[in-house]
Amino acid sequence: MSPRAVVVGPPGSGKSTVGPMLAAALDVPFRDSDDDIVARTGRPIADIFAEDGEPAFRALEEEVVATGLEEHDGVLSLGGGAPLAPGTRARLAQHTVVFLNVGLAAGVQRTGLSTARPLLAGVNPRATFKTLLDARLPVYREVATVEIETDHRSPDEVVAAVLAALKPGQVRQQ
Repeated sequence: MSPRAVVVGPPGSGKSTVGPMLAAALDVPFRDSDDDIVARTGRPIADIFAEDGEPAFRALEEEVVATGLEEHDGVLSLGGGAPLAPGTRARLAQHTVVFLNVGLAAGVQRTGLSTARPLLAGVNPRATFKTLLDARLPVYREVATVEIETDHRSPDEVVAAVLAALKPGQVRQQ
């Protein structure tokens, strides 16, 4: 088994909203790697970052993503930083990967600069978000099968754009 589609993108791109909607449109189950981490550890991601540090979180994330890519047969949404791991990027090369792209203004508006997002907490969350986007954009594009701009689209419009962008044979069928 492997996912029909893997959804990646920065915070605020719509992975947690669009992922389940895309799964429903494809009539397959949805799974979120961040939810898997919380279920596995029994702790919120912000606590893992604060107590164990980002390197420990990233190692756990890479394990959880590898398991999801092997076991899940629907739409799998990855945490925003998951594609940064070289092992994850290598694994994603064998999958249909949908990159939900969001610009700085829309991303900041959608995340509300939430302190629940560990990498956006700090003195200047807007600058942190810009730095995050600048650093991750090439990685998202490297792993993407398709890229969908989300800034001026509703979740329904994003799902329609994803479905239109995926060629009939591009999404793995059961």
